[in-house]
Parts: sequence; C-alpha cells; structure tokens
Amino acid sequence: MIAVLKHELRLYFHSLTAYVFGAFLLVFVGIGAMMYNIQAAVSNFEYVLSFSCLVFVVIVPILTMRVIAEERRQKTDQLLYSLPITTTQVIVGKYLALLAVYLIPLAIICLYPLIFAQFGDVYLPTSYGSIAAFFILGAALIALGVFISSLTENQGFAAGIGVAVILFNYYSVSLSEYVSSTAFGSFAVLCVFVVILAAVINHLTKNENLAYGIGLVLIAGLAALYFVDSTKFAGLVPNIMTKLSLFERFYTFVNGVFDMTAIVYYLTVIAFFLFLSVQSLEKRRYN
Repeated sequence: MIAVLKHELRLYFHSLTAYVFGAFLLVFVGIGAMMYNIQAAVSNFEYVLSFSCLVFVVIVPILTMRVIAEERRQKTDQLLYSLPITTTQVIVGKYLALLAVYLIPLAIICLYPLIFAQFGDVYLPTSYGSIAAFFILGAALIALGVFISSLTENQGFAAGIGVAVILFNYYSVSLSEYVSSTAFGSFAVLCVFVVILAAVINHLTKNENLAYGIGLVLIAGLAALYFVDSTKFAGLVPNIMTKLSLFERFYTFVNGVFDMTAIVYYLTVIAFFLFLSVQSLEKRRYN
C-alpha cells in the first residue's frame, strides 16, 4: 500500500494535477476571504468556507478523473493485479495519495484564521471546526470521485459524470422544493432510482439475473408499501434529497455547531464508495 501511495504522489507532483488542484482551491478561498473578511469586514472565516464549497464541483473531478480510469485506458491496471497486495490496499493507497494532495493547500488555508485574528476578533474554535468539516467533506467527495473513475477508462467521461453528480448534490436541497411531494410522485421517483440502481449493479457484476432480481424485489416492496399505506410516501423524496446532501450537513458547522452525526455520515460515505471502488476493480480482475 505504501508503494502505491508513493507512486501516486510522484505522478501527481510530476504532472500539473496537484498544482492545478491546489491553485483552484487557494484562489477560490482567497476570493471568498477578500469578499467576506476584507471587503465586507466580517470576522467569521467559516463563511468563506461556506462560499468555497462550490469549488469542489470543479476540483474534485480534476483530481480524481485519472486515478483509475487512466490505469484502465493504458491497461496498466493488469500490473496492479499482479502485485503482492490486495485490491483494497490498492484503492486505499490511491485514496491516501489524493488526501495528501488535498491536505497541502488546506494546511495553507489553516493559517488564514490566525492571520485575520491579528486584525479583528475571529472565533478560532468555529473557524477550525469548519476547516475540519471542510476537509472531511472534501474527503467524502474524493471517495465518490474515485468510484466514478473506477467505472470507466475515459477520463473526460469520469470528470463529466463527477461534475454532474457533485453539482446535483450541491443543489439537491434547492431542487427538492421542485420535486413532487405527493405520495404517488415519491413512489414514481423511487421506482426510477431502483431502475438506476439495478443498472449500476448490472454494470458492476455483469449479472443481469441478479440486477433484474434486485430491481423487481425492490419495486415490489415499494408497491406493497404504497398500497398498504400511501401516506408514508408523501414528501419522502424531497426529505431524502435533503438528508443525502453532503453540503447541507457542512453548513451546520458553519453555524457554529460541531455535529458528530455529520462526521459519522461523512465517514460512512467514504467507506461506502471506497468499498464500491474495490468491488469495481475486483469485477475487472475476474473478467
């Protein structure tokens, strides 16, 4: 795993990837600091991070698009399978390298509250609590990017899908206001999600019977619940969209509350998408 980590770090710092990622993040946070802390004379550095969340839509796909997709395109993923390490160690090694690249500009950002505190009253516990939440939010999105990269050998396609998924998650709370809150509307949307899930399972396992079986069982279960008590579906999809928003949970930290349930949620998301990435590589190994 350490060998994979060192190899990935050399690749990132011998190319422009790490530098472009760091530059985008620092420039965006710098713009936010200028708008909130300097121009508007606001002492709350956490507002800068709230504004800077949107940068993840761009920088995470840039950072993660090649992590596995490039290996598949160049067929060097076959070499990974011959190494005396497990697929889990390969994914974890690559993921830790991405976190290291992410931590470097974030370490520079950690100096900002101390600098601003020299010129005004900055509440450092809230500022650094928000920075910690900003890190783990980025870590969760990077895990999502790794999984998307594992599904294709086209870097551009991986980046495009990553931008779309992260952008959807960013605006999911706003979009939930336009989603039907009726019981039947929620039932229909959930059925569509089940079909998408079945398609993903089919892609990962290449087992149509398994994918169709899971899809039919889930749709049948949803239909049974709907006919038994349809009132439970009223407003269900908008509520799910709000609960699944990674960014909405981050705003809790910006408001000065260190929410441990959000931390657990982020860690769960990281573990879930890394697990899916391992399964995606394992599927390719056996194919």
